[in-house]
Amino acid sequence: MNERISREELVKIYNIEITFFDELVDSGLLDIHTENEIRYLRYEDLPSFERFTNWHYDLEINLPGLEVIHEMLRKMDDLKQKNRELMNKISAISEKYEDI
Repeated sequence: MNERISREELVKIYNIEITFFDELVDSGLLDIHTENEIRYLRYEDLPSFERFTNWHYDLEINLPGLEVIHEMLRKMDDLKQKNRELMNKISAISEKYEDI
């Protein structure tokens, strides 16, 4: 079973409003699991939660802003991956023609 932490524990540890956590979940920025009516976040998702929390409370970015930034970063990661794939293809083709 994956390690996890409850919503209530996160709210206490990070000193955030429970509504902020719920808004992250409702907007699709966080993926949670519910068991016995308790909401849990997997430890592997903590970095995303911490990033959103820091952006919101330290930089005062509202939820729509968090959604936009998250989507832009996701698209940038996709483009980086596609760029790597294309560079690998170019490299393979280049090596093929060097052998001729």
